[in-house]
Amino acid sequence: MLRIIDARTGEPVAAAPVRHGLTRVEAHAPGDGDGALRVLLVADLLIRALELDGTPVLALLAGEGGPAARAELRAAGAALGIRPLEDGRDLPAGTGRGRALHVVAEGAGAPEGVRVAVAPVLPAHPDAPARSDTDPVTLRLALLSRHHRHPVPLDEDALRAAHGTLVRWRRAVADWARRPSRPVPDEVRDRLRGAWEDDLDVPEVLRVLRSVEQAGPELPDGARFETYAYADRLLALDLTRDLGAPA
Repeated sequence: MLRIIDARTGEPVAAAPVRHGLTRVEAHAPGDGDGALRVLLVADLLIRALELDGTPVLALLAGEGGPAARAELRAAGAALGIRPLEDGRDLPAGTGRGRALHVVAEGAGAPEGVRVAVAPVLPAHPDAPARSDTDPVTLRLALLSRHHRHPVPLDEDALRAAHGTLVRWRRAVADWARRPSRPVPDEVRDRLRGAWEDDLDVPEVLRVLRSVEQAGPELPDGARFETYAYADRLLALDLTRDLGAPA
């Protein structure tokens, strides 16, 4: 069962105490920029984790900003693989009553309900080159590299490391896919689910994937492939993109 830290109390709570009951996830994006994108990304992870557990989700975009600003934020989120969020202001009052999970910037308030606090994005050095040409999935992985309760850097080193990891993993997944398929080992599946069900500990998910990558020949390549494909249902890094590409 997915448990998250409620920022109001500092205590862990069940994200969906009634399994298979509708859960409302509201992303309270603070304007625009990297901080707002990180709030949307954490909401996306929360939605994906709930759905992997069989919980239906009503996903909403809350917060401030006019139509143009919200449209721009939605477009930036879509580029990062963030699921579309309905505009909460367009829904009738009382829609999706029940458990509400509010994903908010650290220190921000929210309506009544459980709050998932998202730490800020640390700005790059003023002299750092513009990242307008950064691959959006590289940016997603860089933002996933730290737990959402800790600030995350987006400097040149962080983006370079994320890009290198993404290229290496996609190449490895394409190679493993050429071998006979094998199921995800139970122990690995338990470690992955245990990580993301523990307050969305995505950095631990990434560590599990690195351990699978570095495991010895006793782990079949087909099992490595299935492990990465399974984890990517949460991470949404398009790790199987290079399947079928020339070796």
